Amino acid sequence: MNAFPTTEIGGLEVSRLIIGSNTFHGFSHFSKARSEWLRRYFTPERIYEVLRYCAEQGLNATVSMQRPDYAEVLRAVEADTGVHIVWFATPGGRDTEELKDGICQAAELGAEFCLPHTMWTDARLLPARGIIEEAEEVCAFIRAQGMRPGWSSHRPEVVSISDKMGYDIDVYIQIFNSEGFLMHLETDWEATVIRNAKLPCLCIKPLGSGRVMPPTGLSFVYHNIKPVDTVAIGMMSLEEAREDINLARQILAGQTAEAELQYTRSKAVFAAD
Repeated sequence: MNAFPTTEIGGLEVSRLIIGSNTFHGFSHFSKARSEWLRRYFTPERIYEVLRYCAEQGLNATVSMQRPDYAEVLRAVEADTGVHIVWFATPGGRDTEELKDGICQAAELGAEFCLPHTMWTDARLLPARGIIEEAEEVCAFIRAQGMRPGWSSHRPEVVSISDKMGYDIDVYIQIFNSEGFLMHLETDWEATVIRNAKLPCLCIKPLGSGRVMPPTGLSFVYHNIKPVDTVAIGMMSLEEAREDINLARQILAGQTAEAELQYTRSKAVFAAD
């Protein structure tokens, strides 16, 4: 097994690159065709293949909705590698009772962290009042199920308001990428919110769901967040996992992120003799 740089979140050691899951579950944030292809391509066996490689490279955490089939693959990876993958579960809900059902399911499946999804969290954000409705009730409920609470949000106001209110949480999820894809603020503002957050941030969509080149996207995100923060990235193959993990290692070691350039006929003039 290889080591990977880590941080501490909620008293647990977590790798500074963690395994995203939108690719596994068929959410491309790109097109209906790509999402359909992902759902057809990612069988449990292919998900296992990528997860196992990541675990062997020192990535020990994932972020995902609470799915029993995903839990089974995580258990299989742990049984075969000895690496326990910390699970940041993101249950959703149209109302708080539905959310609580998802929270209970996440606990039953073995998640260590529970971050109510943006569909619940951001719908209850009230900036004018400086609160997140029902926040205290939900945080206490998550703790009672034996998990560490956090907020999964697309809104940077959630970070600032939660910090001010002192809600009983351990981590924030925030979108952060150089393109500003799905972000509610300019990149410099979002970077400031993340760096000023009192708690670690788990930054998602660092490549803008395939809109940013990996060396560019990962370099931008890591160079603009706190040393205690981590980054989640979706991977569509073993090849992408190898490349992304190698790039993240380079960046965290203070090196220039370099991936092998892809030559086409239009770039023939640049090829070495």
